[in-house]
Amino acid sequence: MQHAVLRPASRRWRLMASGTAVALLWLGAVGAATAASASVRHPAQPAGFNTNGDILIADQLNNRVIENNRQHHVVWQFGNGSNVPGPDSIVGTNDAERVGALTLISGTGTPPGADPSCPQKARCPDNRVILVNEAGHIVWQYGMAGVTGAGFDQLNTPVQATYLPNGHILITDQVNERVIEVNRAHHIVWQYGKTGVVGAKFDELSNPNSAQLLENGHILIADENNNRVIEVTRSHHIVWHYGSPKGTELSGAAFASRLDNGDTLITDSHNNRILIVTHDKKVVFDYATNHRHGSMAMPLPTRAVMLRNGNILISDQFNDQVIEINQFKQIVFSQGHIQVDGDDFNQLNAPYDAKVIGDYTGLTPPFGFED
Repeated sequence: MQHAVLRPASRRWRLMASGTAVALLWLGAVGAATAASASVRHPAQPAGFNTNGDILIADQLNNRVIENNRQHHVVWQFGNGSNVPGPDSIVGTNDAERVGALTLISGTGTPPGADPSCPQKARCPDNRVILVNEAGHIVWQYGMAGVTGAGFDQLNTPVQATYLPNGHILITDQVNERVIEVNRAHHIVWQYGKTGVVGAKFDELSNPNSAQLLENGHILIADENNNRVIEVTRSHHIVWHYGSPKGTELSGAAFASRLDNGDTLITDSHNNRILIVTHDKKVVFDYATNHRHGSMAMPLPTRAVMLRNGNILISDQFNDQVIEINQFKQIVFSQGHIQVDGDDFNQLNAPYDAKVIGDYTGLTPPFGFED
């Protein structure tokens, strides 16, 4: 296979996490008290919160989100490790992104058997999407702690959330089989997927795992159990897809993002690889995480995002690592030790998501944000 040279993403549109444009939208809503508390730092944490180049990691089975510097030190953390959702805890973190000085976190919950401390054969639900400030205070929340549902202000296994330029939040509400856009008043203003309906027909999904707003206003969805990535319009029509429920191109589409050149970066989880496909559906790059030394047979990578320098950051879930690869498929950075579960120095436990602060935000260009 011919491998493409990965082109760095345009600096023109990437939202710098150290900037204030997005944070001010939220701070205006939550009040000056939040702004004041955001300057408080836990005394046990080294300086460096919200530093460009740090890596924000959803450390799933450690029930936490951490910001690590390149020397593997934790400079910020939310989540005390508890499997009971509360004001200081988050359970089964699948996704996190920095929004100015705030952090948007998806409290997915853990499935049966994932956490030995949960009741036997039971899951530990969370079902919240939250925004927290530097001091660890929740300043906004959608969903109710530990409550599973599909009614007003309720979620069922939210696996991913993206902050939108209009101040809304795009949430992938997995077991409710839908992607919803919610406003700050907790109202759903748009939805794709019929609530609770599993399928692949018009306006149907099967275990969706991510959603991204594109420049043209469409939504790119990783429709995991339908083994496809789809681009849908606001009127629910599919205008592009890769993979299909009966096809073999993908197996477990865990994440997808549209690149600056129009290609699509996809995490093909059950095939233990990431790949880049063109609009014409030609594979121009792939990387298998289970082919590297020390890997388990089925690490099931969950996230891959392209960075401004052209490298790709991969959350290699059950290998307990976040790795950064260059265009030659060389690992240039890793966080965590391969197949070592833990929460000590340079250890992770099934990291589900990772993003570089000041770089990848989940947004698609241009949205008016400049470096």
